[in-house]
Amino acid sequence: MKLMIRKDRKGILSAYVTKKNLDEPIVCIAQAQMWSGLITLAIGWRFQLPEMAADTTLPVTVEAWRVAGGHD
Repeated sequence: MKLMIRKDRKGILSAYVTKKNLDEPIVCIAQAQMWSGLITLAIGWRFQLPEMAADTTLPVTVEAWRVAGGHD
């Protein structure tokens, strides 16, 4: 799924799921480096992010893989 990951003025990360027209805060990042790791959205959906450079600027649209969690 395509996700647009961005950070607001307060520094809160969120993900916009384009196919679902869904914008949710990222509530958990499984490792210190977000890229190539798992993230969890507020509704419980978990995504595996692609490997990217640590200094990747936001906002960015990526192809992520939904792992588990939440309901459609």
